[in-house]
Amino acid sequence: MNSSSVPPSGVVPSSARRAWMAVLARTPRAELEAGLQRVLQDLPTPAYDWLRPPEIGLAMVRGRIGGSGDPFNLGEATVTRATLRLRAGNEPGATIGVACHLGRDRRRAELAALADALLQLPEHHDRLQRQLVEPFAAQQRTRRAQRQQDAAATRVEFFTMVRGD
Repeated sequence: MNSSSVPPSGVVPSSARRAWMAVLARTPRAELEAGLQRVLQDLPTPAYDWLRPPEIGLAMVRGRIGGSGDPFNLGEATVTRATLRLRAGNEPGATIGVACHLGRDRRRAELAALADALLQLPEHHDRLQRQLVEPFAAQQRTRRAQRQQDAAATRVEFFTMVRGD
């Protein structure tokens, strides 16, 4: 079984879920909303109940001296989180979707939590993984590579010439 497939039992490996949640957390709302509408266009909108409606708060950002030394509190960052539970018919289901991302966008948290819950369902997983998560992950890899290339272009090599006495 590869990391992107869900076994028939519906139990998702934590590493696979962590990977798609990271992609969803970095995806802008407009792209996430358009992607979910495109993928779910022929399906009814899933019903869900809020376990934790989207809420905005602060999280402490920590740094390390020199990148690997003693930790210190760098400052606070605004985060939005949400937790929902899909309904199965009229009864609440056991599938829970969670989202947490930087920023103050409640709708984005709702969409990411819904996508997380649907990705855990075997009947939706492959389609969402192929048409939603993989394209977003590819875009994020491309952006990251471009940023690294831009940073590398500004790199300066320093050297010291020894003066003869």
